[in-house]
Parts: sequence; C-alpha cells; structure tokens
Amino acid sequence: MTTRWISSGRAKRAIDLMLAIPALVVLAPVSAVVACLVRLRLGSPVLFRQERAGRDAAPIRVPKFRSMTDARGPDGELLPDADRLTPFGVLLRSTSLDELPQLWTVVKGDMSLVGPRPLPMVYVDRYSERQRRRLDARPGITGWAQVNGRNATSWPERLEHDVWYVEHASPRVDLRILVLTVRTALRRDGVAAEGHVTMREFMGET
Repeated sequence: MTTRWISSGRAKRAIDLMLAIPALVVLAPVSAVVACLVRLRLGSPVLFRQERAGRDAAPIRVPKFRSMTDARGPDGELLPDADRLTPFGVLLRSTSLDELPQLWTVVKGDMSLVGPRPLPMVYVDRYSERQRRRLDARPGITGWAQVNGRNATSWPERLEHDVWYVEHASPRVDLRILVLTVRTALRRDGVAAEGHVTMREFMGET
C-alpha cells in the first residue's frame, strides 16, 4: 500500500522545493568547480543525460556530471565501463558529486530528494508485479536502497528496499534517509557491485 506521504505528494513536493532550491544556491560553487574539472579531465560534454523511468514509468531525462571517457575500440564501439572510468570518475561517483545536477530535476518536478533511484526504461518490463510498485513513487536522488548497501546489494534486495520505501515513506523516514545519505557519501560505501565498476545490468531476477 502506497503511503499518503507519496500518494498525495503535496507536502513532500513542498519540502523538496524548500530544500533543493537553497541547496542549488549553496552548492553552486562546488558544482562550478566540478564542471570545470570534468571539462579539463574528461572533455565535453560536461553533463551526461540518460532517459530513465520516472513515476508511473513516465520517461524522464536524468543528468549527471560525466565520470567516463569516450574511449573507443578499433571497431568504433565504446570500450567497457571499467576501461572508461578514470580515478577522477571514481571519486565523483563515490562522493555522489556526479549527481549534483539532479537537484535541477527535483526543482523541475521529475524527481524528489528521496525516493527509489531512477533506472533505465528497459528495466520496466523486467520487474515483477511487486518490484513494479517502486514506480508508484517519484524517483529520488537518494533512497532507502542507497543507505542500505547502495550498489553492493543484489538486484532483488535493492528493489525490495525500494518497495519497502513506497510502503513506509513518511517525513520521518525521508529525514532519516537524508541523514544516512551524508554518512554513506562520506564513507563511500557500496559504490560498486562485486566484480563491476558500478552495478551489473538488471535482467529480471526475482
């Protein structure tokens, strides 16, 4: 059952704006420095945008600071992620600095500060009926899965954390997630799945 905090959404949206807009202002110098470093170390474009599934599976464009090069093999195809992710990119991901541009997406209304992370559109048809419930909430910059193992957990565990959030979301839960997110970012926990530079592709495991 989706909580009222999510289903009505008005109070949650108001909190998002009250926090995201000041955060954009306060973190503007940090974003400017990161943008300059990305341009110098990885080239242009500075931002990487990918279509992801938003609330009710509506497609949204999610921006991040680039963390990979555009290195290609002899066949012209992009090299595997592990070969394109630089130490600088690892730093951006482990500290979540690559996700700062998503604050604009929160202000726009496509995302929330807290909610299930937006995943690729192709995953939508791979969810079980229960896993699909994660789409009942507006996706977030951080979420219950991110403070409970992040990318180091298995897909079934991660998606179950998302569903747990949909069923238990409240102002208190959101505040707890935001506080734990700071700790997770500082400790750089769970940045990648074992044997992968980030998270392996979800193929529909249940």
